[in-house]
Amino acid sequence: MKGMGKRPGKIGHSSQPPAADPLNIAHGALPSREVILRFIADHPQKASKRELAKAFGLKGESRVELKHLLRELEQEGMLQKTRKSLIRPGALPPVTVLDITTRDKDGELIGRPAEWPDDQGVAPAVAIRQSTSPAGRNGKGKAPVAGMGDRILAKIFPAADRGGPAYTARIIKILDKRRTASMGVFKDAPGGAGRLLPIDRRGEEMVIDPDYKGEAKDGDLVEVEVARLSRFGLPRAKVLSIIGSVASEKAISMIAIHAHGIPHIFPPAVVAEADDAKPATMSHREDWRDVPLITIDPADAKDHDDAVYAETDPSADNRDGVIVTVAIADVSYYVRPNSPLDREALKRGNSVYFPDRVVPMLPERISNDLCSLREGLDRPALAVRMVFSNDGRKIGHTFHRIMMKSAAKLSYQQAQAAIDGKPDDKTGPLLEPILKPLWNAYRVMTRGRERRQPLELDMPERKILLKPDGTVDRVFVPPRLDAHKLIEEMMIQANVSAAETLEKKRQVLIYRIHDGPTLAKQEVLREFLATLGISLAKGGNMRANNFNMILAKADDTPHQTMVNEMVLRSQSQAIYSPENIGHFGLNLMKYAHFTSPIRRYADLIVHRALVGSLGFGEGGITPDEEGVLDDIAAEISTFERRAMAAERETIDRLIAHHLAGRIGEEFEGRVSGVTKSGLFVTLPDYGADGFVPISTLGTDYFIYDEAHQALTGEKTGLGYRLGDSVTVKLAEAIPLAGALRFEMISEGRKMPTAVRSFHKAGRRDASRARKKAGTRPPRGRQ
Repeated sequence: MKGMGKRPGKIGHSSQPPAADPLNIAHGALPSREVILRFIADHPQKASKRELAKAFGLKGESRVELKHLLRELEQEGMLQKTRKSLIRPGALPPVTVLDITTRDKDGELIGRPAEWPDDQGVAPAVAIRQSTSPAGRNGKGKAPVAGMGDRILAKIFPAADRGGPAYTARIIKILDKRRTASMGVFKDAPGGAGRLLPIDRRGEEMVIDPDYKGEAKDGDLVEVEVARLSRFGLPRAKVLSIIGSVASEKAISMIAIHAHGIPHIFPPAVVAEADDAKPATMSHREDWRDVPLITIDPADAKDHDDAVYAETDPSADNRDGVIVTVAIADVSYYVRPNSPLDREALKRGNSVYFPDRVVPMLPERISNDLCSLREGLDRPALAVRMVFSNDGRKIGHTFHRIMMKSAAKLSYQQAQAAIDGKPDDKTGPLLEPILKPLWNAYRVMTRGRERRQPLELDMPERKILLKPDGTVDRVFVPPRLDAHKLIEEMMIQANVSAAETLEKKRQVLIYRIHDGPTLAKQEVLREFLATLGISLAKGGNMRANNFNMILAKADDTPHQTMVNEMVLRSQSQAIYSPENIGHFGLNLMKYAHFTSPIRRYADLIVHRALVGSLGFGEGGITPDEEGVLDDIAAEISTFERRAMAAERETIDRLIAHHLAGRIGEEFEGRVSGVTKSGLFVTLPDYGADGFVPISTLGTDYFIYDEAHQALTGEKTGLGYRLGDSVTVKLAEAIPLAGALRFEMISEGRKMPTAVRSFHKAGRRDASRARKKAGTRPPRGRQ
C-alpha cells in the first residue's frame, strides 16, 4: 500500500531481479516488447510498472515510454492487469490455490489451479516443490508436506525447465487433506457386490466388491476411494464412509458439501470456546442503547448482524442533509486472532447458503446469539455515523465501538408495507420516528448513487421454496423492494467509510476489488452488440456508465435479457486483495467489506483493523495477520468461489430432481448459451438450465459463430441465437448430477444477413485451407 513499508512476515521471493535485462539490453534503454513479455513471464512477482523500470534502469522520459508500451500491450491483449501487477493472459497469480492431482514420470507431485475459467482452456500444470528444510515459513515450525489429493496454498514461480510444467510452486499452507475420494450412490449388485453411480456429470461408474462395501445399503450416498484400476472393465472402489440415504431430507445439499470439501462440523474445541464466551463488557464502548437502531432482514433470518437509524442533520451548514447510522455486530470482540474460533472461521471463509440449510462460518452461540442484534437485548457493535448533504454527497463519517439495544426487528416486507400505507401493530408506532426518516435518508443517498452511476444489471434472482420433505415446492422471483435497496445502499456506504478510514490511518486491510472487463471480453461483447445495432466504444478506459447506456438501449426490447446476460459475462469476478484497484461494478475507488463479519471472514479482518487503528480496545489486528493478508485474501477468494459453485450445483440438482418425473413434457425456454457442441436452454419458470446437443438439431450442418452467439444451418440459413425464445421437450433428467437434456421443438429462425455472410465467409476460408492442405472436411457437425 502507498506509504507502507514491507509488512512483517510477508512472503516473497528472495532473489532480486537483475540490475539489467538478462537478454543483453543496455541498462537504461527501453526494452523491446518481446523482452518485457519474457521478463514478466520469468519474474511474475516483480511485474509492476515500478519494478520493471527499476529492473531496466529506466528514468525520466524512458519511464513514460515504458508506460505507453505497457498500455499498448494491454490493449492488444498481450498483458492483463491484476491488482497492481501485470501478467500474461492465462498466467497464474503469484499466490494460488492448487489441487494436487497427479505425479510426473519421476514421481514428483503435479498440481493444477483449484479455480480456472472455462474460457481459458486447460488449466496449467504446476510442479510442487517439497521443502527439504526442517523449518517452515520464516524458519519457524515444521515445513508443510503435501500428498496426492491435497489442496494447498502455494507461491508460484515460472519453471526454469521449459520442457516440463510451466510453473513450480512452493507450499505455503495445506488447506485440505486427501481430496482423492469420490462420492456416489451405492446400488446393490448380484453376489453381494455393489455399484457406485457417480454424482458428478463427468464421473465414472465403479464396481464395489463385497469385502469393500462395509455397511453401505442400496440408495446410500457414500464416499469411496479407487481401490485399483484395470485395463478392462470398470474401476473398483472401496467405501470409506456412509453419508446417508440419498432419499433423505437435505441429502442434495450434503452432496455439494462433501463434493467441495466444505467444513460443516465444528470441532469440539471451537464449540467449547463459543459456549464459554461471555457477554461483552462496556470497556472502550460508548453507550448507544437509547439510539433507536432497528434491524430489517428477510422474514426467515435467524441472525441479525446489521442495524440502521437515520435522522435529519440539525446543523445549519447542512440544510436538508441527513445523518445515517449503521451498526454492525462486534464479532471481533469474541473471535480473537489465532484462536480455535478464528482458525475454523478462516478455514470456512464464509457461510454457505443452501435452500434447505446454512453452513455457518461461526457456531450458533456466536452468530445467532451473542453477535445477533436481537430486539430489546444489549449487544456490542461497531457503528459508523455518516453525514450526507442534500444532494447525496457524503461529507463526513466517524466510527464508534458501542453497546446498543435494537428497538425493533422487522422484515423487508413489514417495513415496506408500513411505508406504503399499510402499517401493522408493530410498525405503526415506528412509522414517524424511525421508518420515514430512514426512507428520507435513502432518497437523499439515491441522488448520490445516480450521480455515481454503478453498473445497473437487471438479473432477477430466483428463490426455491421447499416442501417439508426437502423437495422443491415452487420456484419464484421475490419482488425487489425499496426496503432491500435502502439497506443495500446504506451497507455500501458503510463499506466505503471503512476503507477510507483505514487508508487514512495507513492501516493495511483487505479490500473488495473488482477489475474492469478485459479487452478480450470487451471485444466479444462489442462484436455481439454490433449484430443488434448497438455500438460499444473501443478503448481500455471503460466505466460502468458505458455499460449502463448499453443496457438502457436494450430496455423494453426483445433483446433486454440477452444483453443483460452478455454484459454480465463480460465482467471480471470480484475478489479480496490487500492491494486496491477499486471496484468497477460499484464505481468506487475505496471499498472494503465491513457489514457482515458473522458470515464473511474478510469483514472480520476489516473490523479488527478498525479496532486496532482507532484504539478501540481488545480484538484488534495483529502484526502476524498483517504480514499474511496476501495469503488470507487468496484463500477466502477461493472459498467464496467454492461456496458459489456448491450453492449453484445444489439448485441444479434440486430442480433436476423436481423435473425428473416430467420426461417428455414440453417447456417454454430461452437460449442462454451457445457453444460448438450445442445450446444451453434456461427454463425461466424454474431457473433450470439444460443442454440441447447439436446432433439433435436437425439434418443441416450447423456452424458456430461466437461473435453473433449463434448456431446457423449452412443450407437453410435457419438457426438459434442467444436470447431466442424456444420450446423444448425434456428428454432426460439426472438428478444426482443436476443435469437436464432437452430436444428442440421450435424451428430455427432466419438468421440476419450479417450472420449468414459471416458464415459463408468462414466456410469459404475453411474450404480454401482444406484444399491447400489436401484434406477433406470432417464428417458430422462441429
